Amino acid sequence: TGAADKLEQTGRAMYWNILLALAITYLLMAALFESFLYPFVIMFSVPLAGLGGFLGLAAVNAFLTFQPLDVLTMLGFVILIGTVVNNAILIVHQSLNHMRNEGMAPREAIRESSKNRIRPIFMSVGTSVLGMLPLILFPGAGSELYRGLGAVVVGGLTVSTLFTLFLVPAIFSLMLDARAALAARLRGFLPAGMAPETGGAGATGGTGGAGPAAHP
Repeated sequence: TGAADKLEQTGRAMYWNILLALAITYLLMAALFESFLYPFVIMFSVPLAGLGGFLGLAAVNAFLTFQPLDVLTMLGFVILIGTVVNNAILIVHQSLNHMRNEGMAPREAIRESSKNRIRPIFMSVGTSVLGMLPLILFPGAGSELYRGLGAVVVGGLTVSTLFTLFLVPAIFSLMLDARAALAARLRGFLPAGMAPETGGAGATGGTGGAGPAAHP
């Protein structure tokens, strides 16, 4: 009856939907941060979520019941794109606040933000994971429809959260160091009067100063 062809068409459409979700998420964060650098750092949490989603689906197949990678299950990966970035946003945004408002050095600000944002991250992820566990564990009529979706979201949130606390601060620190080194090299090639300004809040503002907080 052509069901296999329709499933293949839906899979191709879902592939483009995932790419569109990635693009929209990145551009939205770029507009909010007024920088293309910070959203790039945050988006590193998305591949970790994809890995966690496949691990969650594999765990359901290994310990509960067979769960195929159907359309609803693939929808879980789209949901993850807009969910897992929240943890990285908390770390990056708090780090920028420390650098702009308190004058902290970048590495000190990243360490401090990782420490004081870890509790809200665990609270939000814990409530989301525990709230979706019934979709995976509870039997009943129609439970097989949403079990894959729940497994992908729970697995993606769990794995992404654990690794984001280590990966995002490290990548953010490397990005800031690389930008500072690039600015120093550009100052060496430009005349003294044309050297870019550095130091203070402007050194951490990215393109455009990254919001009103950059200009107290």
